[in-house]
Amino acid sequence: MSGDGERRIVVGVDGSEASIRALRWAVTQAVFSGSVVEAIICWEITPYLGMAGWVPDEQLFPGNLAEQVLAEAIGQAVGDERPVEIRSRTEQGGPARVLVEASADADQLVVGNRGHGSLAGALLGSVGFACAHSAKCPVTIIHTTTRT
Repeated sequence: MSGDGERRIVVGVDGSEASIRALRWAVTQAVFSGSVVEAIICWEITPYLGMAGWVPDEQLFPGNLAEQVLAEAIGQAVGDERPVEIRSRTEQGGPARVLVEASADADQLVVGNRGHGSLAGALLGSVGFACAHSAKCPVTIIHTTTRT
């Protein structure tokens, strides 16, 4: 429970089917527990040799794209009518670090078993693994099967 007494479920979202299912599960859990859902999407700019001084076009800025992906994922997970309060948050940084930090004052952290960056066929992606081992609250990992 956060310091102000508010119940909060943090869910990592990257737009993958697994993260949308995790968000849907978190919303259902929030209905039963009276919690707020904080949906977090992370983004990073990985510098490459020769990119010094490069500034992305405002329309293509990773933060703007992340906000769009998050809004679409929330729409896919719950539609237009939200049964609980869902707070959207975009954060620059690695998803494992950001989600573990967000777990410090959360009641629960929810992630999909693997997102876009995971190796196909892996049972658990690196973000889920890091969260399971380092989060400061209980972690729920929602499994999604993928056909290859």
